[in-house]
Amino acid sequence: MQDQQVPRTDIGTLGEFGLIDHLTRQFPLENASSLKGVGDDAAVIDNTGFLTVVSTDMLVEGIHFDLMYTPLKHLGYKSITVNLSDIYAMNAQPKQVTVSIAMSNRFSLEAVEELYEGMRLACKHYGVDLVGGDTSSSNKGLILSITAIGQGTADKIAYRNTAKIGDLICITGDLGAAYLGLQILEREKQIFLDTPGVQPDLEAQDYIIGRQLKPEARKDVIEMFEKNQLVPTAMIDISDGLASELFHICTQSGVGGYLEESGIPIHPDTQMQAIKFGLDPATCALNGGEDYELLFTIDPKDVDKIRFLPDIYIAGEIVEAKDGLKLHTKGGNIHPLKAQGWQHM
Repeated sequence: MQDQQVPRTDIGTLGEFGLIDHLTRQFPLENASSLKGVGDDAAVIDNTGFLTVVSTDMLVEGIHFDLMYTPLKHLGYKSITVNLSDIYAMNAQPKQVTVSIAMSNRFSLEAVEELYEGMRLACKHYGVDLVGGDTSSSNKGLILSITAIGQGTADKIAYRNTAKIGDLICITGDLGAAYLGLQILEREKQIFLDTPGVQPDLEAQDYIIGRQLKPEARKDVIEMFEKNQLVPTAMIDISDGLASELFHICTQSGVGGYLEESGIPIHPDTQMQAIKFGLDPATCALNGGEDYELLFTIDPKDVDKIRFLPDIYIAGEIVEAKDGLKLHTKGGNIHPLKAQGWQHM
């Protein structure tokens, strides 16, 4: 059976504006605040009565993603969700995104369509509008720059620098899976490079590989906060590892923190895979990164508001700055907590 020839359309046949129109025509505007999207000199957004929350991330091929094991549709989806996660981490609601891409001539129109299909699915799932962006050539590889724009109210926006002594430290979901998913993908890439043609062995680890390739932002948690009238005293999304993010909150708030190892949520698949790799599951959870869960603090008087909420775990307490940042292990020992997460530069 012969391989079917995959169609390949040179992007240059459309021109810049033709390409933008082609890629964005399937992105209808859904939010009332989006007055004008793609097609004019600038987008027009009406945020009357709300604070505007803006976050930008850049994803560079070879640094933030590897196309040897990252499908373009997954990359498109992930590029949107990781930016929306920053807006949710402010206890705000994302409404719009802009997407700018630079790509080399190795990418066909069909390849970029696949990338934008992933973006479209993410925009639809989270109810955000793509309202602008830019396209450019790149000498090498693919570069994505995504800006997310959201709305929040002054009484509910959550910052990193407002944690108070006595606040409880809370974590959503589970941690460490994305890091271990990356280790499996990197291992299989190396085996393939050493022995071309070999089939990958992903060990039926759909959960942890999915956490790496298709993470989700915690929109549901922000909606639970609203429903239960809970406003975190401080919050951050866990993109660079739990330890690193807790350092950010404590340093910017001028406080210390006491973290219970037994309170760090870890999925059973993550536990097993860490052990297979000879790694400590807690270390993976503390330093792995790319989980895009939420780390937040609450006033102790609000504990009853979260005690029975799903997928939220109380893992420690904010203490005085002079006490530093400490980890209380399951074995009963207390160690200084070190931030060894993902370094961007």
